[in-house]
Amino acid sequence: MIRTYIFIEPPGGNLSSREKAGKGLLQYPCKTMSFQIGPIVVDPPVVLAPMAGVTNAPFRRLCREFGAGLYVSEMIGARSLVERSEKTMALARFDIDEMPRSIQLYGTDPGALGEAVAFLVEDLGVDHIDMNFGCPMGKVTRHGGGAALPWKTNLFRSVVRAAVDNAGDVPVTVKFRRGIDEEHLTFIETGLIAEEEGVAAIALHARTARQLYSGEADWSAICELKEAVTTVPVLGNGDIWTADDGLAMMSSTGCDGVVVGRGCLGRPWLFRDLADVLAGRQPQAPPNLGEVGQIMIRHAGLLVDHFAEETGLLLFRKHPSWYLKGFPAVPMLRDAFARVNSIDELTVLVSRLDPDVPFPEEANRMVRGHSRGPRPVRLPQGFLEDREAGHVTDKAEQVVSGG
Repeated sequence: MIRTYIFIEPPGGNLSSREKAGKGLLQYPCKTMSFQIGPIVVDPPVVLAPMAGVTNAPFRRLCREFGAGLYVSEMIGARSLVERSEKTMALARFDIDEMPRSIQLYGTDPGALGEAVAFLVEDLGVDHIDMNFGCPMGKVTRHGGGAALPWKTNLFRSVVRAAVDNAGDVPVTVKFRRGIDEEHLTFIETGLIAEEEGVAAIALHARTARQLYSGEADWSAICELKEAVTTVPVLGNGDIWTADDGLAMMSSTGCDGVVVGRGCLGRPWLFRDLADVLAGRQPQAPPNLGEVGQIMIRHAGLLVDHFAEETGLLLFRKHPSWYLKGFPAVPMLRDAFARVNSIDELTVLVSRLDPDVPFPEEANRMVRGHSRGPRPVRLPQGFLEDREAGHVTDKAEQVVSGG
């Protein structure tokens, strides 16, 4: 695809594309963009990042209603999938009309990973498998998994090879971070190994595991990776809070697409905005408070339909604070939204909001979701001393879901 970008340069300023995005100085590309993983054309080139407890089938449906792209499930553990864990099988559920069926898989043992991939392909009929090598949480890294695993180059290669070999024609992609910390960066080597082993695309969260979700993502690392990996699409992840951020990332790094995580929490219309700007269109006006309220009711209804009322509303309760962030809502109402017990109760609460309050533009960049970090990475004893080890502790396989 041809990519043409136009920037408005302010007088006397040399701003980066990220700074231009923050000041609303970006204009939009002249051509629609897309990328391809195996037989799947991702148009617009936008991917929903898996987030534990969030990117379930109802949330994926809600996001799909706002715009096309690729919507990946919550992360599931390979070992627990092989053992047919009830919780894992529930996480692997798709809507009946969900296409493509995209799932993120975690594993550290090539044998279990290969068996899990074969089951996903042959029994569950998935269309795309994304592998998680980016989780920075201590419960995962302290056993050598997640964002720590790429340090073990031989093991990383074996795990990726097992997935690709057992996936057949189903494309496998990988997502990882810059490295463990600034002294132990692995992203170029990790990307090249994944490319050699036949993955269909790679995605880089441009933070280290030590950063967790703090500070700014280092978009220059995405640029470096794109220059190093030349035969498969390279996607960027980190600090996509607005559609202009997505455009800025693609402009400044040359990456083939963007992966959106925390930016869509309470803002599922971000996918509509991204589709607009990447097709050269001016994005639509953001919803006012009344429209946001209706989106909340829709979201809660989808969760109840999928999980039944008690579980669905329990899962919903984390979302109102994200939807309402930046709006001058009454604190008492915020508390009530966080305890909602029925769709009727939610509808009454929404009716008490002033529907004409406009969306506060500054709210787009208010952090939602994880904000922890930086923090030393928890690793097994002696983990950094040997990069050639072919395995990690068996406890690394006990993860059911991550995030």
